[in-house]
Amino acid sequence: MQRLKVSRFADRVVWRRAAILVALCLALAAMTSSQPLHDALIRLMEVIEESIVRHRVAGVVLFITFAAVSAMFAFVSITVIAPAAVFAWGQPISIVLLWIGWILGGFATYGVGRFLGPRVVSWLTASHALRRFERRLQRDAPFGLILLFQLAMPSEIPGYVLGLARYPFWKYLLALTITELPYAVVTIYLGASFIERRSGLILAAGLTLIVLSVGALYIWRARMRPDEPTSRLDRR
Repeated sequence: MQRLKVSRFADRVVWRRAAILVALCLALAAMTSSQPLHDALIRLMEVIEESIVRHRVAGVVLFITFAAVSAMFAFVSITVIAPAAVFAWGQPISIVLLWIGWILGGFATYGVGRFLGPRVVSWLTASHALRRFERRLQRDAPFGLILLFQLAMPSEIPGYVLGLARYPFWKYLLALTITELPYAVVTIYLGASFIERRSGLILAAGLTLIVLSVGALYIWRARMRPDEPTSRLDRR
């Protein structure tokens, strides 16, 4: 019964993120079809680029910081400023900076879960979600299962859950590093497609992210163990 509840909750989390991504991609595609609006946004990016050129270090630090925060909280999305990053630095550098930011955000969520505990985590995010996931993912969980969990879930959830579960840090780091890279590549590619006014590629990039997340979710569900260990959140 508990396994069914976890699966249903995971479905809601992933499909809600997919719906938000679809809405965002449709909005970006619509903006590319409006020449005046697209031109206005490009002019704004030119202003941002000039500021970054004058303050190179600060620009990099701010972008990485925003990416890290977006990996810690569900209500923050880096996607909306990906086009500005591409315009300022180009695709390869933007991918690396976004990847680094997301990894640092993952460090932070893991650290909060492991060292500050359930009360702080419950204050920062939905405790009922973490309670359900933590029952399924303990410190001895197979690495492949963790990799799928990291691919499927919004980035803030795995760090908190695996920190609470005291999953080995270096295994978590490896899973985080592997799974964030394809998302960083596609996110920056989405931003580049917006700049180039390629609506079809914007929708293709969004679809790629959705397929990656949903596919990982259903493989993860199929591999979940049937046992139900006790959650640290439940013991509080």
